[in-house]
Amino acid sequence: MNKREIDEVLEWMWMSREGSQADNSNDLAECDRVNITDGILADVEAAGYILRRGNEFVFTPKGESEASDLIRRHRLAERIVVDVLGVGGREVEDTACEFEHVIAPRLTESICTLLGHPRSCPHGLPIPEGRCCREARQSVESVVVPLSALKIGEEAYLAYISTRDYPRLQKLISFGISPGIRIKMLQKFPTYVIQAEHTQVALEEKVANCIYLWRGRRQERRTPA
Repeated sequence: MNKREIDEVLEWMWMSREGSQADNSNDLAECDRVNITDGILADVEAAGYILRRGNEFVFTPKGESEASDLIRRHRLAERIVVDVLGVGGREVEDTACEFEHVIAPRLTESICTLLGHPRSCPHGLPIPEGRCCREARQSVESVVVPLSALKIGEEAYLAYISTRDYPRLQKLISFGISPGIRIKMLQKFPTYVIQAEHTQVALEEKVANCIYLWRGRRQERRTPA
C-alpha cells in the first residue's frame, strides 16, 4: 500500500468523524476514489496510523497528526483555488487534491499566513489549526475585526471570509472581494456600502459580518521566517 492510498484513507476517516461523509466502509475517499475495504483498513492499521476498537477504527496519535496535516493542506489549497485563482465547481476539489500532496509544511504555514489564517474552507468545514495560527493569534486577533465594525471612512485589508454559504462566497469573489484587497467603509445605513479597491459594493449586514479585516497598515503583517 503506497503513501497516497494511506493519505486518502486518513482523510476519509477524518471526514467521516466530522460527519461530512457517511461513515460507511464501502464509501469512496473524496479525491482518488480509494475503495475503503477491511483489507485496506488492516494495512493502514499495520502501518501504525489507526487502531481497531470493537467494530470501529480510531486514529493513533501518529494517524491523528498525519490526518490533521492532510486536511489542513487540502482545505488551505481550496481557499487558494477559490479565493486567489477564482476557480469553482468540481475543479476546486480536483486541484486541491493535487495540491495537498505537494505542499511542503513550511509552504503551508506561509499560505495560511498569506490568507489571514482562515478558520474554514470554502464549504464551511473547519481548517485544522497550525503552529502559525497559534503563534499569530495573540498578535492579530485584536486587529482582525468583522467588516461591520469599521467606521465610515475607515480602511482595512481583507483577512478572510467565513461562511458556509458557497453561492454567497462565489458572489463576493465575483465582486473582487478576496483576501488581501483594501476595503473602505462608505456607508452603514440602511445598508453597508464599501469601496473594494476600485469597485463600490452594497452588502447586507449578515454578509458584512462574514467578512473579516486586518485593521492597521498592511505592511505590519509579516510572514514568519
